[in-house]
Amino acid sequence: ADNVIVCQVDLLSLKLALQSVISPGNTYQSYSKKGGVATQPSQTMVQSLLAQQTVVLKLAKRNRLPCLCLDGHATHEGAIEIHQAIPIRILRATEMQYHLPPQINRPSVQLELDPSRPLRTVVDKLKTMGPHIFLEASMKGDLTVRLDHDGASLACFYHNLQPRWEEPDEDEDAPPITADSSCILKVDGSKLAQCLQWQQSHLGVSSSLVAMVQNEMLVIHVMLHPEQYGFFTYYLPVLFVSEEDLS
Repeated sequence: ADNVIVCQVDLLSLKLALQSVISPGNTYQSYSKKGGVATQPSQTMVQSLLAQQTVVLKLAKRNRLPCLCLDGHATHEGAIEIHQAIPIRILRATEMQYHLPPQINRPSVQLELDPSRPLRTVVDKLKTMGPHIFLEASMKGDLTVRLDHDGASLACFYHNLQPRWEEPDEDEDAPPITADSSCILKVDGSKLAQCLQWQQSHLGVSSSLVAMVQNEMLVIHVMLHPEQYGFFTYYLPVLFVSEEDLS
């Protein structure tokens, strides 16, 4: 438990380093600290990296700076090694709690999104008409995306979505999710659109889930394809839904 190192890394730098070491077939550039000149790898180097066997990830110091180092070893017409050093910021282990997912109550509704009908297309249109968007959902598989602005109401309906059921924890006081469970959330339209950018990218996704906690949080959980690649989760705080909003 005491052997914990917490660090902060620039995602763009990490992406470029991973592309150069793990996917050398892609176009990439490596930068020299001394000269500051971008150099393009030779064709021989690219072909060599295709046969690489190991990639080592480690923390080390380079020029007295803490770095996340990726070392790729390839054997093709001779031994070739690729080394990437990404400057990082070392944090205190106690700061880890500020970077963990927020603790939230049990969702009232959990639905799997339909990949053939992305929410991003609808949200992009609605957010130009007003700042706030309402999401109304039930465990019957219904989801409504609605905008009320200047006396007009616009809505898009999603039906037959797959509900996601979970067994309640024994020590949890929250009421269990039933087929009649429903939830209404009020969110910032621009922030919701940012959380749905992946729907308009070429990112491989196996499934996606939306979870709603009344007057607390909207959670969007996305599983990558293949699933062993991992997942990512958005936590979007919501605005308080008043009685006036429900009328």
